Amino acid sequence: MGLGVETRDRMAKRAAQEIKNGMTVNLGIGIPSLVPNHLEKHVTVMFQAENGILGMGPSPKKGEEDENLCNAGGLPVTVTAGASYFDSTIAFGMIRRGRIDMTILGALEVSRKGDLANWIVPGFKVPGMGGAMELAQKAKKVIVIMSHTDKYGKPKIVESCQLPLTSATCVDLIITEMAVFLVSETGLELTEIFAPYSLIDVQKTTGCDFCLSPFIRTIT
Repeated sequence: MGLGVETRDRMAKRAAQEIKNGMTVNLGIGIPSLVPNHLEKHVTVMFQAENGILGMGPSPKKGEEDENLCNAGGLPVTVTAGASYFDSTIAFGMIRRGRIDMTILGALEVSRKGDLANWIVPGFKVPGMGGAMELAQKAKKVIVIMSHTDKYGKPKIVESCQLPLTSATCVDLIITEMAVFLVSETGLELTEIFAPYSLIDVQKTTGCDFCLSPFIRTIT
């Protein structure tokens, strides 16, 4: 069973709190695309999409969609003042030159060391890796938003990724419907737990060891 709308929004809201004034931020498809809906009003940010937009805004209201404006996942978006448009070569040039301050991506697995697997499950056809490989390697900060387990209840935060890697040791922060983990050279640190989950819930559904922050907070 997939995550509900309220849960997805809560995860996106937590990711939005990582965005600082003046950043250029790339958003992956899925839950990351909800992040602009939860940005604090005083924060000025330029959201970038690999399909050629810099300056994406919140999702449009129903009936106000512009058929010519969409994100990398094909979903309708709005644009902010100062937005610009370009082709994919320019978009990827920005990424490969290290011009992206932060990327927020989905994932299939993340290891204790911050390895990222987010592009293919063997045996299933996909159109390609997209921009995830470049973003994971070149963005200054990499945040992953994903469900804590897969649809079979198998942990997605693991000791070692079993799926093909997108990039090694690249993830800085993991946000799931249960918890928030910081990734460092020494491994994972649990910093926040989403209510109504408990520490025991997180321990049971995480596939590797992690340490506890001395200041764990509960997000309601």
